[in-house]
Amino acid sequence: MSSAVQHLPGQNRYILERDGQQVGLTDYTLRGNAIYLTHTEVDPRLRDSGLGSEMVQGVLDAIRTKTTYRVVAACPFVVSWLEEHPEYHELEERG
Repeated sequence: MSSAVQHLPGQNRYILERDGQQVGLTDYTLRGNAIYLTHTEVDPRLRDSGLGSEMVQGVLDAIRTKTTYRVVAACPFVVSWLEEHPEYHELEERG
């Protein structure tokens, strides 16, 4: 199975696609140089399969490599994920 995170800037959303089907999303808002990750969701039929973690990691990797935004975790899932992945904490301290 092939997965990819896609950015939909016109919708303030990142989506996770698996084999051409959308299976997850992360919504955000921008304020100044901060990106607030506000909501993460995975298709209920596919929960507990690691897709939420894959989604968040893909979003954070895209923010890290393609922007200078400071990440603000406003979604409980993202907060929890970041607590378990200190290698991404520098994104919360940018700018």
